[in-house]
Amino acid sequence: MGNNASSLSELNLFSKGGIFTREQLDEYQDCTFFMRKDVIRLYKRFYALNPQKVPTNMQGNRPAIVTLTFEEVEKMPELKENPFRRRICEVFSDDGRGNLSFDDFLDMFSVFSEMAPLQLKLKYAFKVYDYDGDEYLGHDDLSKMIRSLTRDELTDEEVEFIIERVIEEADLDGDDRINYAEFEHVVSRSPDFIRTFHIRI
Repeated sequence: MGNNASSLSELNLFSKGGIFTREQLDEYQDCTFFMRKDVIRLYKRFYALNPQKVPTNMQGNRPAIVTLTFEEVEKMPELKENPFRRRICEVFSDDGRGNLSFDDFLDMFSVFSEMAPLQLKLKYAFKVYDYDGDEYLGHDDLSKMIRSLTRDELTDEEVEFIIERVIEEADLDGDDRINYAEFEHVVSRSPDFIRTFHIRI
């Protein structure tokens, strides 16, 4: 009897009016760290952010087209208190302005999931901190990062002092900026990194 009920709900999930096609869910499962049930759960989270805008049928190319604004997405409890919420959304958004399609949203949660490997998390953390996108963490990037982390409560002198210490600690080739390999070298030694670069779904 129980089997019958689950096959009925599966029929509903994949019927013409279902949220996703079976192929879409297979593809999501292949290119994220999620199972089908996780994808559906994340769709429900995405839908709840603006039920007027997000359709109940996400078949075809809708997951790449239907987009929520940064202002709609930042209300999520997991992002609301994060000082880097705008940067995180910008890095994962296709438009670079923080507006997320469902595909972007799913990618973001996939990288922040506990199943994502350290290397992938490091790669995206570096992108989040690399404000100008030049593939280095320079003086301005570090200044913005420190001001975000401390919620702008430090004096300019204190920020400068921290920047100097960070560069002293991490800059191995002496060019006064931090490249990805140097960032990886420092951050991968930090046991807190994995814990902080994580969002439960």
